[in-house]
Amino acid sequence: MSLEAFLHELHFVTDKAKPVEYEVDWEDAPLSYKLYRGLPAIPLSSEVPLTLEDRVVPAKPDLYELGHFLWYVFGLTQFSQSGMELDPLGNVYGPPMQSSRRFVPSGGGLYPSELYVYLKTEQSCGIYHYDVAHHRLVLLREGNFDSYVARALGNRCDISRCFATVFVSTMYWKNYFKYHNFAYRLQGLDAGVVIGQLLEVAKRFGYEAGVYFQFLDQAVHHLLGVSEQEEGVYAVIPLSVEPGIEWFANSKETERYISSAELCEELEAVAHEHYVRSRKVKEYPMLICMNEASRFDSTRQFRSIGKEKSDRDDRSHVVALPPVKRLSYDFASVCRKRYSPERDFVLGKVGQEQLAALLHEVAMSFPYRNDLDAEREEPESRVSLYGCLYNVEGITDGAYHYNCAAHALQSVRHGDHRLWLQYAMSLGNVNLIQVPMCFHVAGDHDHLITALGYRGYRVQQMEAGMLVQRLLVAATALGWGGHPLLGYDVNAADELYQMAPKGKTSLIQIPVGAYRHRPRLHGSLYS
Repeated sequence: MSLEAFLHELHFVTDKAKPVEYEVDWEDAPLSYKLYRGLPAIPLSSEVPLTLEDRVVPAKPDLYELGHFLWYVFGLTQFSQSGMELDPLGNVYGPPMQSSRRFVPSGGGLYPSELYVYLKTEQSCGIYHYDVAHHRLVLLREGNFDSYVARALGNRCDISRCFATVFVSTMYWKNYFKYHNFAYRLQGLDAGVVIGQLLEVAKRFGYEAGVYFQFLDQAVHHLLGVSEQEEGVYAVIPLSVEPGIEWFANSKETERYISSAELCEELEAVAHEHYVRSRKVKEYPMLICMNEASRFDSTRQFRSIGKEKSDRDDRSHVVALPPVKRLSYDFASVCRKRYSPERDFVLGKVGQEQLAALLHEVAMSFPYRNDLDAEREEPESRVSLYGCLYNVEGITDGAYHYNCAAHALQSVRHGDHRLWLQYAMSLGNVNLIQVPMCFHVAGDHDHLITALGYRGYRVQQMEAGMLVQRLLVAATALGWGGHPLLGYDVNAADELYQMAPKGKTSLIQIPVGAYRHRPRLHGSLYS
């Protein structure tokens, strides 16, 4: 199969991306976290603060604080047990479902992402893996790698002024075992949600961060000691507490192109034993092919594709939203309250100011520093929000595009479209008749492949995931729940919003609204 056909099936013909006859071997499922064996480890403090508001930013972050940071980004936060179904009287029947949760959502609760950290503190300096299961750092390489990391990023960031650099990776098997080739689409979204959470947590800790989607893949994998047949890094995120850093400098150093091959020669290869639990790991050739096609082997391939913000919407049929201020909320509390309703949505009235507050918060919190936009002050976002609204006070039922620059809704199609959306669902796990707001994140139909090659697809999925995370945080702060979904007919959604003439397509669906908790037992995993 060609890579173009693979991406088309992944997005528009999902039944082929995950064959109906594919059987999931739950008895041989992998763990949702990677476990290294026989390596030195540094335990991190489990006495995490219950609020992150009004924190004092230390001049030199230490391991104690970094442990709290990593836990809020991607640590195990909750153990939950719930019944699979309810009978008409509200009684639980069927086997209970047990899961270990984190503050970010993940497709099927499988968490294919992993975090690695290049850390420089007074206590330690080296390359570490964040061991989620034991909340500790496992040492992979000891030493200072400033020059190596800086060159892997094309000498665009002064790594010497960063106290840590986070590498967000994906382990292919962790969700391929359930979703087959469809895992490739999920992996980019999952990585994006983690990046979005990391950036939000970094704000609360007073850290400056820059997201690098472009780097020398093989050089980074060589540094971490990960096998490209099992795992791949999707983003590199340096962190600093120093002001005035040039994050995407265009210095003379960048004029000389650097290759992965020359960097890899500088370091001896390492290969550490790790445990995934599965006794039989199936092959996933298309995922390997996609990641090989997405690989950057030279800094010559790096580019900036951002453009200045513009207002291109048709000014007719515009619904101006009331002006609102940014939401004020305790981020840590919102993280603990986040909930993904399925059949738990309860239809209720939504005020126009509530909707305005939700959309405004998403728009204001989403902009972030990245190497695709480089140093542009107000770049245009590559992903945007569409939504079907029902029973929202003062707004006609219909499908809309949110114009964040004008803080207004552009009407696309009037009417109650809940049945349209429900019929487009491939699974009946969410009752959209009970949902007043159903949003779709949209992006370019060519998935940025024209600008970035096949790397563009996973970048687009990551940015969609980041926007989803912002939407879920804002919705939770307003007392609602949101459930990201990929089990829907993309063609039907694109037709609903008339996206084709704009060269757009829907990337993920998120119903948002009030809900009631299903019966469950859950306990927090912190002291």
